[in-house]
Amino acid sequence: MNIALMSHDNKKDLMVQFCTAYAGILSRHKLFATNTTGHLVADNTGLDIHCFLSCTHGGSQQIGARIAYNEFDLVIFFNDPNSESLSKEVNYISRLCDQNNIPFASNIATAEMLVLGLARGDLDWRINGTPSPIP
Repeated sequence: MNIALMSHDNKKDLMVQFCTAYAGILSRHKLFATNTTGHLVADNTGLDIHCFLSCTHGGSQQIGARIAYNEFDLVIFFNDPNSESLSKEVNYISRLCDQNNIPFASNIATAEMLVLGLARGDLDWRINGTPSPIP
């Protein structure tokens, strides 16, 4: 599956810690990230990450375009809720995920649930594009 990783400046260390903890799961998937986040994670975890531009140079828009074309199966965007100036960026990505039915995590608690679900196969419905029926 294709996973996008993004994080605000105050959350980059948390993203590195998260990816370190779940490197075994994440390594089985294709990872993409904005430039600074991607290089920090790759340098600290050894994970193979395709890096787009930095957020300030259009990386969010690059990832957003791929979300719009349904090219990502999961998006993890660690948000800094104390930074109102960055809220438009999170809303943009979150709305695109909602429009395309792509699982989205903006904090570590949700990200852990999604990554553990990914490992269990709970997100395999993304492969054929339709959620499994509720039992």
